[in-house]
Amino acid sequence: MKRINIMIVDDQTLMREGLKTIIELEEDMEVVATAENGEEAIRKAEQTQPDLILMDIQMPIMNGIDSLKEIKSKLNDVKILILTTFANDDYIISGLLNGSEGFLLKDMNYDQLISSIRSAYQGQIILPNLIAKKLAKRIAQHEPERPRVFNQDFINDKGIRFSKREKEVIELLVQGFSNKKIADSLFISEGTVKNYISEVYSKIEINDRAQAIIYLNQFMSY
Repeated sequence: MKRINIMIVDDQTLMREGLKTIIELEEDMEVVATAENGEEAIRKAEQTQPDLILMDIQMPIMNGIDSLKEIKSKLNDVKILILTTFANDDYIISGLLNGSEGFLLKDMNYDQLISSIRSAYQGQIILPNLIAKKLAKRIAQHEPERPRVFNQDFINDKGIRFSKREKEVIELLVQGFSNKKIADSLFISEGTVKNYISEVYSKIEINDRAQAIIYLNQFMSY
């Protein structure tokens, strides 16, 4: 059985030790190091080469975002999940732009923690619904200076085919339009919009609107 080697980075001793105790109950996981600030995390990450790091954001000496940037520049394959007690928009954007595999809220339960670690290790992005909604809202509020178009190469790489009408619906969906507003813009019924959105959800295998907006945003470029 391949073990997931994990490093925990948090300035609170109780949080570090509590997470370590929980994680090491799993046969396929091992905590290979802990650190109490971002600077120590960089040094220990290079020494222990973990598969995955649980990284707090607000820490003395060096914060989690700066530490994440440095570690990602040195260790290409390491997965980093950011630990946070609140869903700050700027942290969300900064974390994802700098290569984080997602976020974990510190009040999550045991099963969510273990499941998220396994999913992130397998390459999935971890976004709790609260964070996904904030990020989707931030994306929708962004007003680009130039119109956005579908990145066909990206779509081809994903092996997904969207019809012309589905693309029109997606363009409005990622802008944060409601179903009614999409219907009015495309001169179709709201029921028809729901059908198109359901078909899109089926193709991308996502059923949550906020998560879908974040995912579909990748298909758009300037």
